[in-house]
Parts: sequence; structure tokens; C-alpha cells
Amino acid sequence: MGKYLSDITLILLGAGNSTRFKNAVKKQWLYIDEEPLWLYVTKKFQKNFSFKKIIIVSSKEEIKYMKHFASFDYVQGGETRQASLSNALTKVSSKYVLVSDIARCCIPKKMIQRILDAKEKASCIVPSLTINDTVYFKNQPINREEVKIIQTPQLSKTKLLKKALNTHKLFTDDSSAIASLNKKIHFVRGSKKAHKLTRIKDLKELSCLKAPSSKTLTGFGIDTHPFEENKEMFLCGVPLKVPYGFKAHSDGDVAIHAIIDALLGAVGLGDIGELYPDNNAMYKNIDSTLLLKDTVSRITSFGYCISHIDLTIVAQKPKISPYKDKMRQKLALILGINTHLINIKATTSEKLGFIGREEGITAHAIANLNYMNWKNL
Repeated sequence: MGKYLSDITLILLGAGNSTRFKNAVKKQWLYIDEEPLWLYVTKKFQKNFSFKKIIIVSSKEEIKYMKHFASFDYVQGGETRQASLSNALTKVSSKYVLVSDIARCCIPKKMIQRILDAKEKASCIVPSLTINDTVYFKNQPINREEVKIIQTPQLSKTKLLKKALNTHKLFTDDSSAIASLNKKIHFVRGSKKAHKLTRIKDLKELSCLKAPSSKTLTGFGIDTHPFEENKEMFLCGVPLKVPYGFKAHSDGDVAIHAIIDALLGAVGLGDIGELYPDNNAMYKNIDSTLLLKDTVSRITSFGYCISHIDLTIVAQKPKISPYKDKMRQKLALILGINTHLINIKATTSEKLGFIGREEGITAHAIANLNYMNWKNL
């Protein structure tokens, strides 16, 4: 770590929905080797500068998962950048606060040092770029020498920034808020390398980012349910023509439940009971394919791709083989992979135990996942 900065707190903003990125994966969850982008950026700051505190702002669901990766101060974001920053500032007691965007992921150390070195020169220190081309505003040319492209991180006096943001007026950055108080803004030289990741095409401008690891992540899942008479049975989302179903809070689709747990296990997202608790009325008799779709959406947004599923159904009854093709097709549609990458095996328990007594079914699933290769976007 670099020199200890006892009077500066670092805030990293990453609570946005990545709508302009236009991909199922949120940009903060693109993997750089084996680290998500938000962690890569944070560690880069941490390696070069030792701040009093590092605060990461994100959505509630993402924070829960982020805590599995590293121990930082996490704060839930708001509806806007300004709301997110205001939430984070409640946790700041240092004289200065350095605010940056996780999406600005290739900031040179020297640029940050220029900002820190100028902290006594104004109420807000801002990196900026000049414009070399002719600039028009409302069809009229303006003096390009008076135009600047503003970047982050920006260093502000904490008390002033808190005061400036205590308004209904929205500001696009910290310097605009500080300027509204008629306080001095000081500009330092920014860097073209500090390009912000906003759209997919921006990835080509970010040479500091390594491709994701090709590692395969594997998870295992298991589920068991007893039979219940006069209830429709579903396995892998396919209805079976038998006069009994599963005793369960949901539709009891043991195959899908096992697959969900395998997927969650591969990425460390807990288990099906944590995400879809059986004491929650909203999941009463729910179609398990909806739970699987939601699980797939979650793990995709967190930067993972499903590559293969291996499912074993242990049942004395009913016969599974007549339904295997439909099951593969149904799962393939939900998982977004080809049918040949889904293997379904059926076996009995040789009439042993509760399965042998025809009282219920157990399903075992193995899921293999990879990091989404954003280099191919």
C-alpha cells in the first residue's frame, strides 16, 4: 500500500443499472481475470493509496454478494448518482473525500497523485481534458480554450460536498455541486487513459483490462420431495401424466430445484432456500421454471455463463425416459444453452428406502459455468 492518507476517504460509485451498456451482464461484474471489475478497480486504488476508509456504493442485492469477495464498507445506492453519493457521505468523517466511478477503471496512478497533491488549492480538485477540435454550441462556434472535459475521481472538502448535495437540484458531478456554493474549483490534468466504461464499444479503449479467466466453476445441487395425491407433477418444467405430484410449498419440481442449487453453488450465491424461502407466500405453488429463470438472470448479471448441466433423477416411479427429450428442450430454452449440453439420467434406488417404497423422488445436479468473455462483445 502507498502512503497512509488519514484525512481522505475514497468512495467508489457502482449502483447504476448499466442501461447504456446494453448487455445482460452489468459492467461492474465483468471479470478481469478472476476478479469482477468493481473489485479490480478497488484493489488498484488500495494498492497505490492507503485511504482512511474505502466505501463502495452498490445495489442491495449486489452488496450481499460483494461481501463474499472482500471486506470493505458497503453502502446501498439511491435512484440517482447524487442520492448514492449522499448515502455514502453519511459514513464519511474525514476532512476530504475522493469520489470516483467504478466504470472509470483504468485511471493512471500519476493522475490521482496530481489530484491529491492539489488538495489545498481549492474546495474541489477536478481532473480535466482539453478539446483540440472546433466546438459548436447551439449552432454557434465557441472558444475551445474555455471548454473542458471533466473526469473522475474528484477530491472535495467533505463538509462542503455534504452541504452542496443537500438540495433537490441534481448535479452531474461533485464539482458542479461545489460550484453552486460559489466555492473555488481547481483543475488538474486528466488522462485519456481514464476513459469511462459506458457502452460496450468503450471496452476497446480500456487496454488495462485483462480478459476473463477461462476457469470452469462447478456446483452441485440436490433436492427431495415426497409424493402428494391429486396434484399435477412437473419435472424440469414438463407435466407428467400421473395422478400425483409433489408435496411442497412450490410446485415441488425437484429437478429444477436441484439445478438451481447447483447454479448457485457454482458462483457462491447461497441456496434456493435463501433466495426463494418456503415461508414466503409469494412462492406458494409457484411454477419452478420462474424460479429458474430468475436464477439464470441473477447469475448472468453477475458475469457468468452456463456451459453444461448434468442431472440425475432417482425415482422408482414414474418412468422418466419418455419425457427426457421434452425436459432437455424445456431446460435448454430457460438456461440459454444447446440441448446437447444438458444431460438427464434416470435411475431407481433398487426398491431401497423411501424412493424404493415409491414415496418420493430425489434429484442430483451438477452445473458448470464460465466467466462471460466480454472480449468477444
